[in-house]
Amino acid sequence: MTATKTASKKAVSKKGAPVEDVSGKAAPARSATGKKAAPPAAAAKKSVSKKAAPAKAVAKKTAPAKTAAKRTAPASGDGTKTAPAKTAAKKTVPAKTAAKKSAPAKTAAKKSTPAKTAAKKTVPAKTVPAKTVPAKTAAKKAPPGQSSVAEPPRDESHTALVRRARRINRELAEVYPYAHPELDFQNPFQLIVATVLSAQTTDLRVNQTTPALFAKYPTPEDLAEANVEEVEEILRPTGFFRAKTKSVIGLSKALRDDFGGEVPGRLEDLVKLPGVGRKTAFVVLGNAFGRPGITVDTHFQRLVRRWKWTEQTEPDKIEAAVGALFPKSEWTMLSHHVIFHGRRICHARKPACGACPIAPLCPAYGEGETDPEKARKLLKYEKGGFPGQRLNPPQSYLDAGGIPAPPLGAG
Repeated sequence: MTATKTASKKAVSKKGAPVEDVSGKAAPARSATGKKAAPPAAAAKKSVSKKAAPAKAVAKKTAPAKTAAKRTAPASGDGTKTAPAKTAAKKTVPAKTAAKKSAPAKTAAKKSTPAKTAAKKTVPAKTVPAKTVPAKTAAKKAPPGQSSVAEPPRDESHTALVRRARRINRELAEVYPYAHPELDFQNPFQLIVATVLSAQTTDLRVNQTTPALFAKYPTPEDLAEANVEEVEEILRPTGFFRAKTKSVIGLSKALRDDFGGEVPGRLEDLVKLPGVGRKTAFVVLGNAFGRPGITVDTHFQRLVRRWKWTEQTEPDKIEAAVGALFPKSEWTMLSHHVIFHGRRICHARKPACGACPIAPLCPAYGEGETDPEKARKLLKYEKGGFPGQRLNPPQSYLDAGGIPAPPLGAG
């Protein structure tokens, strides 16, 4: 039986008849050209490599399993190229063996850089933000604008804000019981003219200038008929004297022609006058007529934002937001307390935090000098032992140790 089978195999190798290979399948016969026909698997492999590239194109560039087996397959033991089918199958590397010895498709995929591997080596979109500093990290590493400033109240309710704001006002009322408008005036006309002149200058400079103006033009009728050049010369120390001369003369003419020479006591009428806005109108209403009003000047705006009473920046919106925290009866004195504190302690550039009486209530504590000794040197006007802004201040200010301002040209 064994001899018969061996004889049949030898006959096949000579004549090309189909025989059974190791797998049990029939080997193909010789082709019409006399050459051996490629096995089905090899034929399929050759056709695939010659025709369109399959989906796994990487296998073509790298050594595929069967191709590697072909290239690395050793010759037969006797040196002949046409080994018997059974012997060739044993000596040549089969697909599974070739996959171990040569670089298979999966191994080639590791050595080469396929799409997934390239995606790991290159920086993907998600990896870029990880390398760069995120927003929170940058905020910690970058030096904050107010590193020593206390944190503002977090999640402060409206009720808590009202209580804190009113407590600040009570504390300021104890510190400045003599708070008053720092413009010298004897009647509503003098107050409205002085307030118009106080734009972009100090109250002290206005108080040093208005005595000569009111001595020469005591009434709206007198100032309405004044010589422009003469008024400009008087108002020159206040700055922007030409524009201010035009405003006060126009204001005086409006009072003479429309209101009988009297300053009106209504907000709607006051804001119609030349050079008069809401701030000036509330100064006049609160201090000349006793009608509540909030004066939103530069000091008031700065402090209420530092205290986190409001985040608004427009005067009208600041006025509405702060007015909602206090009863109307406190509006006028509230304005004086805040403005006094802004001029004496809570300065714009370098507040004297170490000498501030409301430091425990202030979210912005630390913006300025916190050392008590150094802070005391920053105090202005009567708090620093210096003259105030009024030449003729109220008696309560003098009783509290306030010093009158010197007249123009003195000292």
